[in-house]
Amino acid sequence: MRDREALFSEVPVGRAVMRLALPTIVSQIILVIYNMADTFFIGRNGTDAMITAAAISMPAFMFLSAISNLFGIGAVGVISRAIGAGRPERAKKASSFAFWGCAAAALFYSLCCLAFMKPYVGLLGGSAAAVRPLASEYLTLTVVIGGVFTAENTLLGHLMRAEGRSFAASFGIGLGGILNILLDPLFMFVVFPRGREVWAAGLATLVSNICACAYFLIYYAVVRKKSHLTLKPVRPDGATAKSVLATGTPACLMTLCENLSYVVLDNLMAQNGIPAQAGIGVAKKVNMLAHCIVRGMSQGVLPLIGYTWAARMRERMRRVVRLSAGASVTLALLCMAVSLVFAEPLVRLFNQNGEESVLLGALFLRILCVGGPFSAWAYACISIFQGVGENRRSLILALMRKGILDIPLMFVLRLFMPLTGIVAATPIADVAVCVTAVFVYAAFIRKARSEGIEAALLGARAKENAYAEED
Repeated sequence: MRDREALFSEVPVGRAVMRLALPTIVSQIILVIYNMADTFFIGRNGTDAMITAAAISMPAFMFLSAISNLFGIGAVGVISRAIGAGRPERAKKASSFAFWGCAAAALFYSLCCLAFMKPYVGLLGGSAAAVRPLASEYLTLTVVIGGVFTAENTLLGHLMRAEGRSFAASFGIGLGGILNILLDPLFMFVVFPRGREVWAAGLATLVSNICACAYFLIYYAVVRKKSHLTLKPVRPDGATAKSVLATGTPACLMTLCENLSYVVLDNLMAQNGIPAQAGIGVAKKVNMLAHCIVRGMSQGVLPLIGYTWAARMRERMRRVVRLSAGASVTLALLCMAVSLVFAEPLVRLFNQNGEESVLLGALFLRILCVGGPFSAWAYACISIFQGVGENRRSLILALMRKGILDIPLMFVLRLFMPLTGIVAATPIADVAVCVTAVFVYAAFIRKARSEGIEAALLGARAKENAYAEED
């Protein structure tokens, strides 16, 4: 424990950021690659309908990430601040609440998906007769059967990062991704006959997430005596539960609104035909790479921000913010440049059989990637506010980035540009949120400077004490 706390408080900032963020970035890249793997291998033999079925299923599958983020990101903020403030019992209560709360919420979602499968698939954009049964079988495997395993897999990764076990967390996430990449071709081209590619992809995802979840549980069993965490059922106090949910709500809503945005996009794009749906499905997955790098950086440094804030290490926290945010924007710029130059070859990697859908996918990718550097700064600000417990600010930015701006813009812009306007809404919203984030962050810095970090901490602790008294 002493070595891990030294990582937060004593190790040079550049090295600490690298040790915490690099494994998380790598695991996020692997996570996106294995999400891409389904589309990649389906595209070897599959039709546009198969590619579309996998693409429209992504929001339903990623809803599990929203559940994990609600409890996981929330617990990371609470646990890291508790460790920094010398309150290990609060960290244990937060980890237990997060683990069991996530399991219950994921199980409820899986049962709802089973009960309302047909209308749910239609809502996701699977109205075409060729797409609907393929999407249903994919969701049955990945969400109905594998939902709890997938959610807990991500949740346990968050909890490991909360106390500095970034490599262990990233290894677990990466293990699931690598297994999925290996199992996809095995199941699609060896075990199952041609025409069962979507079923095989779903089964590969299910098996890989079960294995990753098992790894995390075994790892925890080995290190539990040296950990601030506990997975045993522990009755949390009201203040801890409220803090976890309040801190995790912006991350959860951001993921939910992102999925809702994808659902609206897929439904609007369905009016332009299956090739357009297949094209946007591939473009979204390729564009996810830049976002996953930024998300990995933000999640990696979140415990460091929370710890330095609670421990009153003002200058160290500033250096963490400058370094991580600058790196995120730089990496996003590089991804944007690659996508602009190599859009068509990138899309063609995932679609071998549809020339029209390839050309449309390349066009959509060039539009989407422009928003990457702007969303990178928004991600950084959201992570900062989550780390310091400024939940309202992070919530505002999260809802603006996905939901409040981009969905109305899709409906407005499609009136003028029926095809590209729907896609252009995303980068336009990213620019608007980036500008807003600059002003919100500047206001936060001015407030911190005028009141002092100590005064801000006293206010935060008074709020927590009030919650405890209410409980």
